[in-house]
Amino acid sequence: MVDPQQDEFLAGLESKTKRANHFFRTMANRPEVLKAFVPFYRAVTGAGSVDHRTKELVYLACSFANECAYCTAAHTASGKKAGITEDELRALQTEQDHAFSEAERAAVRYARELTRTADADDTRDALFEHFNNEQIVEITLVAAMANFTNRFNNGLVILPEA
Repeated sequence: MVDPQQDEFLAGLESKTKRANHFFRTMANRPEVLKAFVPFYRAVTGAGSVDHRTKELVYLACSFANECAYCTAAHTASGKKAGITEDELRALQTEQDHAFSEAERAAVRYARELTRTADADDTRDALFEHFNNEQIVEITLVAAMANFTNRFNNGLVILPEA
């Protein structure tokens, strides 16, 4: 991990969150990648045509499927801010999706299939019943981002900050 005193961009990120971030500190080994990643991540996960709650459900569905401790911890916190309850978190983890809306179920199932198979032939069509093309692209981007960060964290054994 890179020490924030050695990287001004990393130091700025951590000063905003007021805590160490193992993901950023590890990615800072390639500072140009970290500088490009942060705005891209924000563009994918930030405000858009899909509500924040659905984006968090998608991110968490991928992270649970990939057993990514880091992303699960980070997105459990942001998911709660988006209105996801403890019961819903358990339901996502155990794939008991009946309590979610039809649109949320479609997005979560699509994200899981995309995570497990790298395609989504069985679940893609259900998205069109609830989302427009722009929203489906946005949901796909969130799932792809989750899978990217899950693999980065799992591959390098990056664990949540204590």
